[in-house]
Amino acid sequence: MTGVHGMEVANGRAMPEAPLITVDNVTKAFGSVPVLRGVSTYFNAGEVAVIIGASGSGKSTLLRTLNRLEKHDSGRIVVDGIEVGDDHKALDALRAEVGMVFQQFNLFPHLTALENVMLAPRRVRKLARREAEARALELLERVGMQAHAHKHPFALSGGQQQRVAIARSLAMQPRVMLFDEPTSALDPEMVKEVLDVMKQLAKSGMTMIVVTHEMGFAREVGDRILFFDKGCIAQDAPPDKFFGDQDDERVRAFIGQIARQ
Repeated sequence: MTGVHGMEVANGRAMPEAPLITVDNVTKAFGSVPVLRGVSTYFNAGEVAVIIGASGSGKSTLLRTLNRLEKHDSGRIVVDGIEVGDDHKALDALRAEVGMVFQQFNLFPHLTALENVMLAPRRVRKLARREAEARALELLERVGMQAHAHKHPFALSGGQQQRVAIARSLAMQPRVMLFDEPTSALDPEMVKEVLDVMKQLAKSGMTMIVVTHEMGFAREVGDRILFFDKGCIAQDAPPDKFFGDQDDERVRAFIGQIARQ
C-alpha cells in the first residue's frame, strides 16, 4: 500500500521507497558446494522481512553476508550506503549500523547482564561508564530483564539470556537487526518470551531481517516472507499471500512439514 509522501505502508509503518539494503546477484560457495546462487533482493527501512526455508537452503548464509561474517564470492551488497567488502573502515561503520542475534547467546560468562550490554558502547562508542550504564538499564527494562541486571549468564534461563543478547545488540543503536534463528536453541516454554520482545521491537519501527521456523511470528509480524530453496529466493510475498492460497508446491510442502513438527 502507498501512503502519504510516496512512502510505502506495511503493518501501519511507513517505509521510504529507497531500500536500506540492496543485494545484487550475490553468490557464495563453500568449497565446491554453491550456497547462494545469484541472489538479488532488497530490504526497506522499517520493515520486517522473514526468511524461511529448509536447512542448507542458504538463508543463514545470506544473513551473515550482510554484515560480512561471511564473505560473498561475487555480486554486490550495500547497507545504508556502505558497500560490504574488505575495507576496514567501511566494515567498522557497517557493524555499527547492523546488530545481530544468533542461535546461541554468546554472552560473556564472567560479566553480568548489565556489563554484557555496556561493553560495546564503552569500548566502541567510547561512552562514559555512567552513560553506558544508564542506556544499558533502559535496554534491559525494554526486554524485561532489568530485575536481572546484576546476574551472570549461568543464573539466567535460555530465554532470559537471549533477551539480554537482544539488548546487547540494541546498545550500539543499529539501524537494522539481524536474527539468525533466535529461538531454535530454546526450550519451547521460553520461545514466547523472546518472540514477544521481537514483536515489540518490530512495532517500534526497527528494521528486522529474521531467519526463523516460527511460522506464527512470520504470519503476524512479517511484512514480507522470503522463501529460500537451493540457494535461491524461490518466493517473496506478503504473509497473507504466502500463507493463503499458495500455488507453489515446494512452499506448500515446507509449510506442511513445519506444521507437523
